[in-house]
Amino acid sequence: MASAGVYNKALDLLSRREHSRKELYIKLTKRFDCKDEINLTLDQLEENNLLCDSRFTEEYVHSRRRKGFGPVKISMELEKKGVKDSLISSEIDKFNDWDKLAELSFKKRFPDGASKNFKELQKQKNFLTNKGFSFYQIESVLD
Repeated sequence: MASAGVYNKALDLLSRREHSRKELYIKLTKRFDCKDEINLTLDQLEENNLLCDSRFTEEYVHSRRRKGFGPVKISMELEKKGVKDSLISSEIDKFNDWDKLAELSFKKRFPDGASKNFKELQKQKNFLTNKGFSFYQIESVLD
C-alpha cells in the first residue's frame, strides 16, 4: 500500500485535470523522495482507473485541436509527456479533417488569404508549421 501523502497528492493533481503516468510521476518526485512508493501509487491509481494514459491522450488531443494545433505538434507534445506512440497515432488517426483545421487556423490569423509576396508567404507557411501541420496540409491551405 502506498503512503497516504503520496496517494492524496496524486489524487489532488488528478482532480484538477488528466495527467499521463510520466507527467504525474515527475510531479510527485519533485515533492517526495520515495520513488518506489510513487510507482506503487501510480500502479494503484491505474488499477482503480483513476490514471489512464489513453483517456489523457484523448482529452489532450481534443483540447489542442480546439486551440488550432496540428497533428505534428500534438504528437511531439504527447511524446514528451511519455505517452506511447501507438496511443498517440490511434488518437490522431481518429480525425481526418486536419486540412480543414489548418485552413481555419490560417484564416483566423490571415483573413486576407495567402500572400503574393514571397517573404510574407514564408511567414504564413512558418506559422502553420509552428502550429504543427504537415507539409501537405500546409500546401492544401495555400493552393
